[in-house]
Amino acid sequence: MKYRESILNFIKQSKRVLKVSKKPSREEYLNVSKVTGIGIIIIGVIGFIISIIAQLLGG
Repeated sequence: MKYRESILNFIKQSKRVLKVSKKPSREEYLNVSKVTGIGIIIIGVIGFIISIIAQLLGG
């Protein structure tokens, strides 16, 4: 019984989230894409620098 209640509760909460959410505008989508891309590039550069430093110190 508790299993069924938890599933029904999850469905109820999911419906509430879907009601509140909205489709992002083109401008919002582009801004999120830019920020995500910049973050990925920064993390990649940091990883590359750490890799170079590790190679220089190790070998």
